[in-house]
Amino acid sequence: MENHVMNTYNRFDITVESGHGPWIVDTEGNEYLDFISGIAVNGLGHAAPQIIKTLNEQASKVIHVSNLFWTRPQIELAELLAEKSGLDKVFFDNSGTESNETALKIARKYGYEKNKGKKTKIICFKNSFHGRSMGALSVTGQEHYREPFRPLIGDVYDAEFNNLDSVKELMDDDVCAVILELIQGESGILPAEQEFVEGIRKLCDEHDALMICDEVQCGMGRSGKLFAYQTYGVMPDIATTAKALGGGVPIGAVMASDKAAQYFVPGDHGCTFGGNPLACACGVTVMHELFDNGVLDNVNEMSGYFFAKLNELKDKYPEKINLVRGKGLLIGIQMKEGFKAPAMAAAEKHKLLLAGAGNEVIRFLPPLNVKKEEIDEAVKRFEAAVAEI
Repeated sequence: MENHVMNTYNRFDITVESGHGPWIVDTEGNEYLDFISGIAVNGLGHAAPQIIKTLNEQASKVIHVSNLFWTRPQIELAELLAEKSGLDKVFFDNSGTESNETALKIARKYGYEKNKGKKTKIICFKNSFHGRSMGALSVTGQEHYREPFRPLIGDVYDAEFNNLDSVKELMDDDVCAVILELIQGESGILPAEQEFVEGIRKLCDEHDALMICDEVQCGMGRSGKLFAYQTYGVMPDIATTAKALGGGVPIGAVMASDKAAQYFVPGDHGCTFGGNPLACACGVTVMHELFDNGVLDNVNEMSGYFFAKLNELKDKYPEKINLVRGKGLLIGIQMKEGFKAPAMAAAEKHKLLLAGAGNEVIRFLPPLNVKKEEIDEAVKRFEAAVAEI
């Protein structure tokens, strides 16, 4: 397999055969507790019966017809996302990167119509991550991702996360958008501060710029609300999502206010597979699970329990664990310097799968319907890993 798959990922030496709930089984029959969840994609766990049922039912009707036609699943999912997000219009695509690309295009078109050729500046944040395509990469504030692919799109400026003064220094009437993660995921599970988020909203209003919230990882219930901006009581002009939206089926979405979307017209953008009925039907199922079947409530209940357990470990191993931070079930443990890699390797040996992040952080991303006994088992295995490194 290494002969034919491009070498773009550092993979575990595991070939997955099957999965159920928070567990996966490899081709050798070994069972692992998976707290990566497809990097926050499998919000309902592996082989979720609700998703399997939806896939079977929708596949027997129609899988793809193109966006030259309407379909019921697309209409229903758009209505649900608009209602629950508080935004007005929805565009569907296939991934978080595509959603962020779309958001940037909406912002540039908005700026073009407001002041042709001048209102083009975009402010992003150092240590952010918005994707690896050329536009999304341009607003990803990590130079090791950007450097080999320059020149990127122009008029992009990096501010300091949680430093409102650094945004004020860059802000003027030529800015068309500010894009940020409410919880920086890739750089180490860093939540934005309340005053910082409120300040960005105020600056965008003062300079007629669009506030874009990247909810690809922290959205779809991961923070305890459908979208993380709802935990701050601040409404963006555009929000992007993907990952858990389809319960494992690829789908992304961009939600925008009427103000932001008013200039986006036929010919400005498109996506062949975006909003196909199979993916949208799964998205509808995920939304019903979150709001009608208690999954959002479970996130908030299990979050407090999980944080308490992990903080007990921090107190027990202060020489190895620095701190625990995050929101909802997007949780990061920052290890003392030099302990992240061996802790993750030891966890894998104990059949617990975790994802790394920047700044010595290990991410815990369980399914959103995780149970207490599964959290207990994960903490037990992680403690065994920490104890032996």
